[in-house]
Amino acid sequence: MVEARGVTSGTSGTSGRLVEKRVLLDEAGIAEAVSALANAVLARNGDAPIALVGIRTGGAFLAERMRPLIAAASGVEPPMGAVDIALYRDDVFDGLPRPAIGRTDLLFPMRGVTIVLVDDVLFTGRTIRAALDALVDHGRPRAVQLAVLVDRGHRELPIQADYVGLRVDTTPNERVRVHLRERRVERATPGAAATPTPSGPVGADAAVLYERVTP
Repeated sequence: MVEARGVTSGTSGTSGRLVEKRVLLDEAGIAEAVSALANAVLARNGDAPIALVGIRTGGAFLAERMRPLIAAASGVEPPMGAVDIALYRDDVFDGLPRPAIGRTDLLFPMRGVTIVLVDDVLFTGRTIRAALDALVDHGRPRAVQLAVLVDRGHRELPIQADYVGLRVDTTPNERVRVHLRERRVERATPGAAATPTPSGPVGADAAVLYERVTP
């Protein structure tokens, strides 16, 4: 195992070091999974109007990667947006650190459009529930589908993904982090939350399984 470099983490009263267990997807694996997600979205929806909406931040980056793949295959570039769900979370007032509020961009008409909601990791389902609340506040799409890069199980709500890049069995003490090139700028931003640095090529994309180790 490779210990994450000086990173501590805590949610809901838990804390400890995140220790790398294994790489689930390397850079080539993420690219293949994103391509498969884009193809599956096209295969299911055909010529029906769709729009991609990424959940900030990882889901927004993945949606941006899916968009040109869908455009190249279909000849139509789908509208794209992003939602920040910080204020929609049902645990926002549960004594956790004050969430950083990002921007929600939904600048296209939703009526008659199938929204493909994109996220990096599907876990309890609470992030997705919050994203659905945010969408409904901005319009009424024809339907909402969910695409995720990694589904790690342990759902607490009746939410399932329509498109999954990788399913992996995890324990409650483990974490899945998706490291993307686009996040380098965020990691360099003063005051940004600490994130583990995965093993492997510096700056490369990777989906990594970590275990929380308490002192």
